[in-house]
Amino acid sequence: MQKEQLAEYLHRYHHGAENAVISKILEQALGISGKELRDIVNVLRREGIPIASDQRGYFYAKTEAEVRLTIRHMRNRISGISAAVSGLRRSLAAFDDTQIRLPLEGGDDF
Repeated sequence: MQKEQLAEYLHRYHHGAENAVISKILEQALGISGKELRDIVNVLRREGIPIASDQRGYFYAKTEAEVRLTIRHMRNRISGISAAVSGLRRSLAAFDDTQIRLPLEGGDDF
């Protein structure tokens, strides 16, 4: 239900980048936490609902360009996270090699 509420709320009141809304306002309007909001946005996006975001907040995309900018922003975040993972893997060399190493979740091997 919250999923439909969020999509409808954004479509009605925050349609287009010029009407972006910060997450705190959405959290208060729907009575949910920030994590719950991010999870719902993720589900909506996976379902093909054009929930976009920029530095000003979330909004229901009005144009293809708004969706494309959101995609570009998300890809940049993925690249940054990937670089952080690589750095952390390199940091493992500083730890004692005699310790037992278990694979990370998701099947990452060393």
